[in-house]
Amino acid sequence: MRILHIDGNHPLLKNQLEEAGHLNEDDFTSTKEEVEAKIHNYDGIVIRSRFKIDRQFLDKATNLKFIARVGAGLESIDCDYATAKGVHLIAAPEGNRNAVAEHALGMLLSLFNNLNKANAEVKSGKWSRESNRGHELDGKTVGIIGYGNMGKAFAKKLRGFEVEVLCYDIKENVGDENARQVSLQELQQHADVLSLHIPWTPETDRMINTPFIESFAKAFWLINTARGKSVVTDDLVSALTLGKILGAGLDVLEYEKLSFEHLFTDGEMPSAFQYLIEADNVILSPHIAGWTFESHAKLAQVIVDKILEIKK
Repeated sequence: MRILHIDGNHPLLKNQLEEAGHLNEDDFTSTKEEVEAKIHNYDGIVIRSRFKIDRQFLDKATNLKFIARVGAGLESIDCDYATAKGVHLIAAPEGNRNAVAEHALGMLLSLFNNLNKANAEVKSGKWSRESNRGHELDGKTVGIIGYGNMGKAFAKKLRGFEVEVLCYDIKENVGDENARQVSLQELQQHADVLSLHIPWTPETDRMINTPFIESFAKAFWLINTARGKSVVTDDLVSALTLGKILGAGLDVLEYEKLSFEHLFTDGEMPSAFQYLIEADNVILSPHIAGWTFESHAKLAQVIVDKILEIKK
């Protein structure tokens, strides 16, 4: 097959495809329109997040057999239209699920123990023990929404912390030895911590809003390593100021652009975002939960394996 790569990835991806006899070509600079003009020449395309694969693109990709996204989700692709055209869709959530789980756990432990705040204070010459008194995970109830690759990996990391783990998912019978599947209402009744591991879909868009937050029986901590647009930031900030949300670890933000890097360059900063930046009980990271040196190779390997499986 002739395969077009429009984003850089771990070299093992191309090396192994070439060893299997496939022709690989790079184009990291052309516009979407320029790629569209030549995509009919390719059997496959490997992407990350450079631009959307929409109907117009797919109509011009007359020989395309697969689209492989080196990442967990496929929201940048018109999946229904691609599937209707017989295009095989490939993602690699198996490749970075461990990285995401570790990042979520790190955020949670840091929030519980005020590590970011305490670190900043000590480095600035302030030694305040009482204001940095922490909480223990032991005995808490952790609720996970979305119990696929990422949610299951996070629940596995929580083993040994003596917590109860509840999971909610639109699919039935996904609970396992690490988490008990419950209704959303039961999760909201008991959770001290909420961790999101959901894809961005019409159902999850702006899902975490004021009515959703107020449905929790207790004040809780929020961890989001999934998709930023699932959380209404204005409503999150309101809940933080009221104490309904005790703290938040956010690896993703609703303000992200598709290519992520230009968060601060498009005009005035939203006031809710400014609040998050200044809040002591909020930890922010730039969509790197699944972005480890190890996952870089794992993601590429999963993609290679799935591409090679197409021919079997």
